[in-house]
Amino acid sequence: MKIILYFDEDAQDSDLIQALDLRGVGVIGAWAAGMRERSDEDHLLWAAAQKRTLYSFNVRDYCRLHAEFLAQSRSHLGIIVAKQQHYSVGEQMRRLLKLIATKSAEEMTDQIEFLSDWE
Repeated sequence: MKIILYFDEDAQDSDLIQALDLRGVGVIGAWAAGMRERSDEDHLLWAAAQKRTLYSFNVRDYCRLHAEFLAQSRSHLGIIVAKQQHYSVGEQMRRLLKLIATKSAEEMTDQIEFLSDWE
């Protein structure tokens, strides 16, 4: 199954969402999902319930949540994190497309990926 994405509030960028959508990537942002001003855990749980991989700039908190979920035998559908303001919209798109072309949704289950690893 192909990875479909959920952008939390930190990462949601309408230009990036539109660019990915035009390339056939299933993607939704927090605002469109009705998830404004929710906790990071709520975002991760919503993404998992919707069978989506979460994308965020909140590296520290999602690394912590990932570890907590694994320690508690809780599952998520994958997390992709990137440093905020480190990549242009085009560079984020290229790296996300490379990751999506390489890994399946199943391979992302309970995994965390760093956008920096997808040159």
